[in-house]
Amino acid sequence: MARIAVIGAGMGAMAAAARLAVAGHRVTVYERSATHGGAVGRFERDGFRFDTGPGLLHLPAVWRDLFVKTGKEPLEQCVELVQVDPASRHLFADGTDATLPNVSRAGIVSALDTALGAGAGERWGEFLGRARDAWDRSRRPLLEEPLPADRARVAQDPYPALRQGLMRRTARTLGEVGSRELRDPRLAALLDSHALAYGLDPRSAPASAAVLPYMEQTFGSWYVKGGIRALADAVYERCVARKVEFVFGAAVTEVLEKDGRAVGLGLEHDGPVEADLVVAGAPVPALFRDHVVPWVRQDEWPAWQSTVRTGRVTVLLALRGARPAESVHRTVVHAADSAAEWDAIAAGRPARRPTVTVLRPDDPLLRPDDAHETVTLTATVPAELEGEDSWAAAADAFADRMVEAARAAVPDLRDRILWREVRTPADTGRDTGVREVPAPALAGARGALLPASNSSSTPGLYFAGGWSHPGGGLPHAGMSGALVAGLIVEGAAFRGSQ
Repeated sequence: MARIAVIGAGMGAMAAAARLAVAGHRVTVYERSATHGGAVGRFERDGFRFDTGPGLLHLPAVWRDLFVKTGKEPLEQCVELVQVDPASRHLFADGTDATLPNVSRAGIVSALDTALGAGAGERWGEFLGRARDAWDRSRRPLLEEPLPADRARVAQDPYPALRQGLMRRTARTLGEVGSRELRDPRLAALLDSHALAYGLDPRSAPASAAVLPYMEQTFGSWYVKGGIRALADAVYERCVARKVEFVFGAAVTEVLEKDGRAVGLGLEHDGPVEADLVVAGAPVPALFRDHVVPWVRQDEWPAWQSTVRTGRVTVLLALRGARPAESVHRTVVHAADSAAEWDAIAAGRPARRPTVTVLRPDDPLLRPDDAHETVTLTATVPAELEGEDSWAAAADAFADRMVEAARAAVPDLRDRILWREVRTPADTGRDTGVREVPAPALAGARGALLPASNSSSTPGLYFAGGWSHPGGGLPHAGMSGALVAGLIVEGAAFRGSQ
């Protein structure tokens, strides 16, 4: 039985902790804040409750597997999962309105044909077929296995070339996929919005990012009754039931090393803490920048160093008036000019007209009564602003623009607002230690979008969570926990799920 110290109580860290405890190890989690969940937070006021992180769950099988492997009670006995149908509504700049069903490729094709014109659905369906090929080629090395020492296999883009006449021509970026293969600016905007949600510029994201819409439309969108925070609570409770110890208010200042091996943690208060193994589940780029783990090689972080650093602004709206029965859970209000939006983000400025995602969950647990409604708006933004401006100064004006855009989805929005809470990347940094929202690992781009490996060059030190393999997103966090546990329990020969 090893003594294992885990840094951070985020979703990936807790997923690793629960699995390691079941394997017989003594696991202690050290969390800098006063609660668990990391980016999966909650805001409460006047009987209104909001998720401050992700609002929907994709690939719930990842979390089902965790609960199966760590106890008798399955996931559905601990939280209530609801399929979101329709999956999403898309309001395009030209006024086109498309509502897409959940987990129905034929239904999506039909909906796009109806909204965008004959042939649009067929082109999207053919694109999903190519995205499936990319998924099949990259799923195991990017999601189910530890990153190989030789990353050449995942550095190549698996998205197949489209035949044009007698030739095959490969799209290098997701933007090229949209312009060449979808041939409709609204379909291109639909594709781009999946990259934007993860902070990826479609003009530079590899074509392999096609797996993002494929994953969502194939495996579905799910809502957790009570909000995604309820999932974080259930994972925490599973950890406690498996005898994982949590120490809150314990900021880690260093990973201790002896004879070239990780042997414990230094804490801001108290300590040191001795350990046989260390799992860094906190945002690893922040640790690297603060020189907590200076032995991590700089060339292990190409994505962190070379891509635009993005975060999210979230506007939490408490509304008077009941939620209309016909309301759609998720609506994406697309920007009129996605190129201008990304130009602003890359320049460190809030976009004048951002793409805004509107979430309207029909959940009595989130509102004081049925005469009120909770609505959450999100937009991708620069993690930090250029010049003398700060998010504290820019937040309200940008939130006003988000609310104005959201009126396309909720026409009476302004008149119904009781109060609002605006959360910026600065708030994310305060809560989690880092302002950025990590993107999932993607093949191609010469390996530039591959995160850190789960095992490090320092014996005894492992990485879990969104800043390590397989990257950001709730499913990916759960997978990172499974990979770290497998490497520790089975050793370097561990190859992931079979």
